Amino acid sequence: VQLQAFGGGLVQAGGSLTLSCAASGRTLSRYAMGWFRQAPGKEREFVAADNWSGTNTYYTDSVKGRFTISRDFAKNTVYLQMNSLKPEDSAVYYCAADALPIGTSRSVYEYEYWGQGTLVTVSS
Repeated sequence: VQLQAFGGGLVQAGGSLTLSCAASGRTLSRYAMGWFRQAPGKEREFVAADNWSGTNTYYTDSVKGRFTISRDFAKNTVYLQMNSLKPEDSAVYYCAADALPIGTSRSVYEYEYWGQGTLVTVSS
């Protein structure tokens, strides 16, 4: 499966942004999907994930209640809706696919396929 992430940009603190991850080559229903982010000088970290059907979702504590992962199976696309953005949310965001479709993976090493990343900058 090939993944392409887009939708990043510059937003003020408190604002919202929606990232998209379009998949091609395979249907997303075969995979759990995750979003990760990497700030300058830091390791890539888990943000959110869901299982193959999108019915179970998982979030890192710092984004719970603010971010929402969702899927559109017709468009073969996964989204990350980000609300109440904070400067510390600034990073390059990556989408990833895990062939183990249960969605509980939080390690970068458990995801086999990656999109190219999209930059999110939150100004204070």
